[in-house]
Amino acid sequence: MIPNKRVAILVEDLYQDIEVWYPYYRLREAQVEGVLVGTGKKEYKGKYGYPLIPDATLEALTSSQFDGVIIPGGYAPDILRRYPSVIRFVQEMDRQGKCVGAICHAGWVLCSADLLRGRKITCFFAIKDDLVNAGATFIDAEVVRDGNLVTSRKPDDLPAFMRMVLEVLNADQTIPNATSTRKAPRKQTRVSSSR
Repeated sequence: MIPNKRVAILVEDLYQDIEVWYPYYRLREAQVEGVLVGTGKKEYKGKYGYPLIPDATLEALTSSQFDGVIIPGGYAPDILRRYPSVIRFVQEMDRQGKCVGAICHAGWVLCSADLLRGRKITCFFAIKDDLVNAGATFIDAEVVRDGNLVTSRKPDDLPAFMRMVLEVLNADQTIPNATSTRKAPRKQTRVSSSR
């Protein structure tokens, strides 16, 4: 259990449904407050049509109110990265050494926030070149941690992703140089290839 922590989960239309809701409920199980944060709309629809009413709008929040941020995938990251408030928020969270979690296509937000130079990451294989061209070293693993940055490839990686996010939240919030990479255990992972 990790009481007295708050994590923003950034949402926009066409979010990958399970990449929002799995982290949201895992945070609740750990007694971490997950806050669904939108860009200004009253409701968002997931890739598979699941509706989401945000708890807050990013414009009304500051990074000092949170201990971490999770950026889910789907097509939402391509919309999120267009908002200066999203980029500023993610940059501030990273600068403060707070947990920044990105799964699947969320790496696009990290590219736009210029957070990838010299860092180790993973992501959905289709955007790997974008992240490498932004200065990252790609590792094909279910979860990669580089200091406060936690990345994963796809929905199948969510259990490992959330274990690592919770580990970072439970640690000292200033973790600038810790790096760890976990390969997927073959017998526990349904899909072990990057495609």
